[in-house]
Amino acid sequence: MSQIRPPNYDEALVPKFALPHVLEGKDGTRVASVESWPAHREYLVNLLATHEYGFAPKDRVDMKVEKIDDGSYTPGNDQPGNSAVRRRQYAVTLTRHDRSVRIDLLVWSPRDATKKVGCFLGLNFRGNQSTSDDPNVRITTSWCDARHPGVVDNRATEASRASQGERWPIRDVVGAGYAVATAHYCDIDPDFDDGFENGVHALFPEFRCSNEYPDRWGTIATWAWGLSRLADALEQVEDIDSGRLMVVGHSRLGKTALWAGANDERFKLVISNNSGCGGAALSKRCYGESVAAINRSFPHWFNRNFRTYNDAEETMPFDQHQLIAAIAPRPVYIASASLDRWADPRGELLSGHYASPAYELFGKQGLAATELPEVNRSIGDSIGYHIREGEHDLLPYDWKQFVAFAQKLQGHPSPKRQ
Repeated sequence: MSQIRPPNYDEALVPKFALPHVLEGKDGTRVASVESWPAHREYLVNLLATHEYGFAPKDRVDMKVEKIDDGSYTPGNDQPGNSAVRRRQYAVTLTRHDRSVRIDLLVWSPRDATKKVGCFLGLNFRGNQSTSDDPNVRITTSWCDARHPGVVDNRATEASRASQGERWPIRDVVGAGYAVATAHYCDIDPDFDDGFENGVHALFPEFRCSNEYPDRWGTIATWAWGLSRLADALEQVEDIDSGRLMVVGHSRLGKTALWAGANDERFKLVISNNSGCGGAALSKRCYGESVAAINRSFPHWFNRNFRTYNDAEETMPFDQHQLIAAIAPRPVYIASASLDRWADPRGELLSGHYASPAYELFGKQGLAATELPEVNRSIGDSIGYHIREGEHDLLPYDWKQFVAFAQKLQGHPSPKRQ
């Protein structure tokens, strides 16, 4: 096994690179009208599917959505003034032929909502029970990473409850008038390389990614496909405004959120938190995590074609700014962290910058900045960005910016973004 080059953390060593213009098609012609955009957007999505994420199968699955719980919970109930939120749990069963996969969907919403509310949808890393100390949330039975606290033999235990509660500030988001929906990402596809035989891949055994079929879906595309099935389910939840669905993700799930948003136009706001290589960061900068490093560590995340660019990013006929552009004209928010050099914060910012012409085509403002703003300051209009002080994580500060951005876009009064 050949060695991969060490990570670069020196801006002076970033190579000179050329990026394809986001409005430029295969023949070099640039899109000049809104009417031409849908076909060009399809070109961008197909380009990225071919070379990086892989194509998902087109066949539909049968879906059953069963409510298994409807109750109340008071987050941080030891603090005065906190009010109860509504908790609902659904078993979403996907069936094709004689095989089924169950995804547990947890929905938090305002307790006494008098109208439909917008909803943030995101996958979690450790099971729904890890997002809250609510004892009524079902403990996942799906595969879990053995390195996580409260996991024994790759199965979550009671000790895993609320282990990532800080990443899901339910009280604050619901208090701002939104719902929050989440599911364990391993319900969709367990996060280890087994040749694409488990999770929802098992529903499509004839559609596995392989050396023979190198452009078929990898696991990130699978998680993104699962997010769209959860969007299908949320359309059946009575107080959720399906016209205001917002997809959010952190790290590998930030990559997933971006790809879900590029493919599914029902997501009206797409949020990437610390998504790095294969997410918001430009690969051609060769800063932090490289294509070779990510393919070596996580060979199941992307399709086989993506390996062509191991230590050869300069040969890529695409880059991640085209992923951001494929979401246009819907808004996107990109969040970085100051100590997360592995994810290349400046490369994440620049993807937003170079995606801007796609938004300008619609008369919207993109992201003018090419240098990182001061820490803990949110910038941008249709493409939002901040770099938060600290490490690779999803924190309440990040959520505060996401909520404020959503409120501004939807014409609601909002606290000042910081």
